[in-house]
Amino acid sequence: ETTAMIFLVLLGADLLNSGLALTQMPTELAEWVKNSGMAPMLVLLAILVTYLILGCVMDSLAMILLTIPIFYPMIMGLDFFGLDESSKSIWFGILALMVVEIGLITPPLGMNLFIVQRAAADVPFMETARGVVPFLISDLLRIVLLALFPGICLWLLTF
Repeated sequence: ETTAMIFLVLLGADLLNSGLALTQMPTELAEWVKNSGMAPMLVLLAILVTYLILGCVMDSLAMILLTIPIFYPMIMGLDFFGLDESSKSIWFGILALMVVEIGLITPPLGMNLFIVQRAAADVPFMETARGVVPFLISDLLRIVLLALFPGICLWLLTF
Protein backbone atom coordinates (compact mmCIF):
# COMPACT_ATOMS: atom_id res chain seq x y z
CA GLU A 1 0.00 0.00 0.00
CA THR A 2 2.78 2.44 0.94
CA THR A 3 4.84 1.46 -2.08
CA ALA A 4 1.87 2.09 -4.36
CA MET A 5 1.39 5.54 -2.84
CA ILE A 6 5.08 6.37 -3.38
CA PHE A 7 4.90 5.25 -6.99
CA LEU A 8 1.78 7.36 -7.55
CA VAL A 9 3.67 10.38 -6.20
CA LEU A 10 6.61 9.57 -8.48
CA LEU A 11 4.29 9.16 -11.47
CA GLY A 12 2.53 12.45 -10.75
CA ALA A 13 5.82 14.28 -10.29
CA ASP A 14 7.16 12.80 -13.53
CA LEU A 15 4.06 13.94 -15.42
CA LEU A 16 4.33 17.42 -13.93
CA ASN A 17 8.04 17.62 -14.73
CA SER A 18 7.38 16.53 -18.32
CA GLY A 19 4.77 19.25 -18.62
CA LEU A 20 7.12 21.82 -17.14
CA ALA A 21 9.89 20.80 -19.53
CA LEU A 22 7.51 21.01 -22.48
CA THR A 23 6.33 24.52 -21.57
CA GLN A 24 9.81 25.77 -20.56
CA MET A 25 8.15 27.41 -17.54
CA PRO A 26 11.07 26.86 -15.10
CA THR A 27 13.54 28.42 -17.55
CA GLU A 28 11.30 31.40 -18.20
CA LEU A 29 10.62 31.85 -14.49
CA ALA A 30 14.37 31.72 -13.77
CA GLU A 31 14.99 34.37 -16.44
CA TRP A 32 12.23 36.56 -15.02
CA VAL A 33 13.68 36.30 -11.50
CA LYS A 34 17.19 36.99 -12.78
CA ASN A 35 16.07 40.07 -14.74
CA SER A 36 13.73 41.37 -12.02
CA GLY A 37 16.57 42.82 -9.99
CA MET A 38 15.49 41.07 -6.80
CA ALA A 39 18.27 40.41 -4.34
CA PRO A 40 19.40 36.76 -4.51
CA MET A 41 19.02 36.35 -0.75
CA LEU A 42 15.41 37.56 -0.98
CA VAL A 43 14.69 34.92 -3.62
CA LEU A 44 16.37 32.28 -1.46
CA LEU A 45 14.36 33.41 1.57
CA ALA A 46 11.11 33.15 -0.40
CA ILE A 47 12.01 29.63 -1.56
CA LEU A 48 13.00 28.50 1.94
CA VAL A 49 9.81 29.92 3.48
CA THR A 50 7.82 28.14 0.77
CA TYR A 51 9.53 24.87 1.70
CA LEU A 52 8.83 25.50 5.38
CA ILE A 53 5.13 26.06 4.73
CA LEU A 54 4.83 23.13 2.32
CA GLY A 55 6.61 20.92 4.84
CA CYS A 56 3.69 21.38 7.18
CA VAL A 57 1.21 19.87 4.75
CA MET A 58 3.13 17.72 2.24
CA ASP A 59 5.34 14.68 2.28
CA SER A 60 9.02 15.50 1.80
CA LEU A 61 9.51 13.26 -1.26
CA ALA A 62 6.54 14.79 -3.07
CA MET A 63 7.63 18.28 -2.14
CA ILE A 64 11.18 17.83 -3.44
CA LEU A 65 10.07 16.10 -6.64
CA LEU A 66 7.50 18.78 -7.41
CA THR A 67 9.46 21.92 -6.53
CA ILE A 68 13.11 21.30 -7.39
CA PRO A 69 12.48 21.49 -11.17
CA ILE A 70 11.04 24.97 -10.59
CA PHE A 71 13.35 26.36 -7.90
CA TYR A 72 16.68 24.89 -9.04
CA PRO A 73 16.93 26.91 -12.29
CA MET A 74 16.07 30.06 -10.34
CA ILE A 75 18.90 29.49 -7.88
CA MET A 76 21.37 28.58 -10.63
CA GLY A 77 20.62 31.85 -12.44
CA LEU A 78 21.50 34.01 -9.44
CA ASP A 79 24.86 34.95 -7.95
CA PHE A 80 25.39 33.82 -4.37
CA PHE A 81 28.74 34.85 -2.89
CA GLY A 82 30.49 34.06 -6.19
CA LEU A 83 29.83 30.32 -5.83
CA ASP A 84 30.42 28.18 -8.90
CA GLU A 85 27.58 26.04 -10.30
CA SER A 86 28.50 22.79 -8.54
CA SER A 87 29.04 24.46 -5.16
CA LYS A 88 25.79 26.37 -5.54
CA SER A 89 23.96 23.12 -6.36
CA ILE A 90 25.29 21.37 -3.27
CA TRP A 91 24.64 24.39 -1.05
CA PHE A 92 21.05 24.78 -2.26
CA GLY A 93 20.42 21.05 -2.02
CA ILE A 94 21.56 20.99 1.60
CA LEU A 95 19.47 24.05 2.48
CA ALA A 96 16.37 22.73 0.70
CA LEU A 97 16.52 19.30 2.34
CA MET A 98 17.07 20.78 5.80
CA VAL A 99 14.19 23.23 5.49
CA VAL A 100 11.88 20.52 4.13
CA GLU A 101 12.62 18.38 7.16
CA ILE A 102 12.18 21.34 9.51
CA GLY A 103 8.77 21.96 7.93
CA LEU A 104 7.76 18.43 8.87
CA ILE A 105 8.13 19.24 12.59
CA THR A 106 6.83 22.81 12.54
CA PRO A 107 3.85 23.23 14.91
CA PRO A 108 0.90 23.12 14.64
CA LEU A 109 0.62 21.32 11.30
CA GLY A 110 3.94 19.47 10.88
CA MET A 111 3.21 15.94 9.73
CA ASN A 112 5.86 14.37 11.96
CA LEU A 113 4.24 15.93 15.02
CA PHE A 114 1.17 13.84 14.37
CA ILE A 115 3.32 10.73 14.00
CA VAL A 116 4.98 11.43 17.35
CA GLN A 117 1.57 12.12 18.87
CA ARG A 118 0.35 8.74 17.66
CA ALA A 119 3.36 6.98 19.17
CA ALA A 120 2.99 8.80 22.49
CA ALA A 121 -0.79 8.93 22.76
CA ASP A 122 -0.69 9.69 26.49
CA VAL A 123 1.14 13.00 25.91
CA PRO A 124 -1.10 15.96 24.97
CA PHE A 125 -0.50 17.38 21.50
CA MET A 126 0.31 20.87 22.80
CA GLU A 127 3.02 19.43 25.03
CA THR A 128 4.51 17.64 22.04
CA ALA A 129 4.39 20.86 20.01
CA ARG A 130 6.01 22.85 22.83
CA GLY A 131 8.73 20.23 23.13
CA VAL A 132 9.69 20.75 19.49
CA VAL A 133 10.13 24.53 19.75
CA PRO A 134 13.74 24.56 21.09
CA PHE A 135 14.80 22.19 18.31
CA LEU A 136 12.94 24.28 15.77
CA ILE A 137 14.70 27.46 16.91
CA SER A 138 18.14 25.84 16.76
CA ASP A 139 17.36 24.39 13.32
CA LEU A 140 16.27 27.79 11.99
CA LEU A 141 19.45 29.38 13.35
CA ARG A 142 21.45 26.66 11.59
CA ILE A 143 19.65 27.46 8.32
CA VAL A 144 20.43 31.17 8.71
CA LEU A 145 24.11 30.34 9.29
CA LEU A 146 24.28 28.02 6.29
CA ALA A 147 22.48 30.53 4.07
CA LEU A 148 24.78 33.39 5.05
CA PHE A 149 28.00 31.36 5.19
CA PRO A 150 27.89 28.67 2.47
CA GLY A 151 31.46 27.69 3.28
CA ILE A 152 30.20 25.89 6.39
CA CYS A 153 28.52 23.21 4.31
CA LEU A 154 31.04 23.32 1.46
CA TRP A 155 34.33 23.04 3.33
CA LEU A 156 34.55 19.28 2.73
CA LEU A 157 34.76 19.98 -1.01
CA THR A 158 38.13 21.63 -0.47
CA PHE A 159 39.85 18.35 0.42
